[in-house]
Amino acid sequence: MAPTARELARQTVQDGILAAARARLTAEGPAQLSLRAVARDVGLVSSAVYRYFPSRDDLLTALLIADYDELGAAVEAAETAAGPEPGRRWVAVCRAIRTWSITHPGDFALLFGSPVPGYVAPRETVQPATRTTLTIVRVVADAVAGADDAAGPDAAAGRHGSPVAPAAAPGAVGPSVADGVASLQAFGIELPEEVLVRTLMAWTTVFGTISFELFGHSVGSVSDGAAWFDQVVARVAADAGFAAVFD
Repeated sequence: MAPTARELARQTVQDGILAAARARLTAEGPAQLSLRAVARDVGLVSSAVYRYFPSRDDLLTALLIADYDELGAAVEAAETAAGPEPGRRWVAVCRAIRTWSITHPGDFALLFGSPVPGYVAPRETVQPATRTTLTIVRVVADAVAGADDAAGPDAAAGRHGSPVAPAAAPGAVGPSVADGVASLQAFGIELPEEVLVRTLMAWTTVFGTISFELFGHSVGSVSDGAAWFDQVVARVAADAGFAAVFD
């Protein structure tokens, strides 16, 4: 059923509030977000904004969901456009993450920066948050499976497909990634334990590299952020057991 004029008007105002809040994220950072300031930006009195978002936390939740979904959609679209080759999908996905992040630095800070004091994200943010992560994991799973198939059953362990753990790694891997194993199984994804470890390393390295670039920690060390990022993408793929493919 088509939305009513009243519903369309409400959605327009809500979208305007979210857009103003996102601009505030970039200008001031998530911890400084204020409903009163956002209300001024959209030309409303505070009481009017409270009808759409009863509290700052409600506004933060709406921003989280919108940002996670926007990033996830960009990443999923890039993966689809890259075609079936996992190595090419991996590069497309990682570049899409970086492109979205450097275009939306305030939103990146909300999603992956320091927690906002006093705010705890509710359950409804979990599903949007998993979109990008699951895309990364599926690409790695397909890449490792393809490398294993190509290598054949007699290939040396650690040279193709599933990598092997370093001989000197301290402690048992299993307990440290138990939550990750359970989470992936809930989505029907099975990965060898060591591949899961490498995937977690790749995931955190990709986002960590972007974080360093956005927050100025690479200044004086990296002169070309895009070229450096591609180097990182290629190396973490190799560490996970497959080759990144650049066009």
